[in-house]
Amino acid sequence: MASIFTRIIQGEIPCHKIAESEKYFAFLDIRPVKRGHTLVIPKTEVDYLFDLEDDELGDMMIFAKKVAKAVKAVVPCKKVGVAVVGLEVAHAHIHLIPVDQVADLSFGNPLSLSQEELAELAAAIREKVEY
Repeated sequence: MASIFTRIIQGEIPCHKIAESEKYFAFLDIRPVKRGHTLVIPKTEVDYLFDLEDDELGDMMIFAKKVAKAVKAVVPCKKVGVAVVGLEVAHAHIHLIPVDQVADLSFGNPLSLSQEELAELAAAIREKVEY
């Protein structure tokens, strides 16, 4: 059965898309720990990030870098943190999270943003992604 992320890529489940390339896809997390929390995934369904081929992992990080720069341009923060947990969904993914302090990377207390807030935020970040 396809992962929830594959179903998002295929358009079966709606998302607030940030960027897309031939191999990678980025969208806002629906349970963000910080405003602008974005997920970057490969379009190929692979469970564990470090099971990707070296070139795929490298290309995914370059794609994530472009997205992170766009997030930082829109969401005031010191940096965009990177987290790889990989336990929540059986599909490799990278969390890009705007941070001002280490505690901002805590997944224990997600924000509650409306669909309208998410849509506005996604549109603003999308405009800043440089290909």
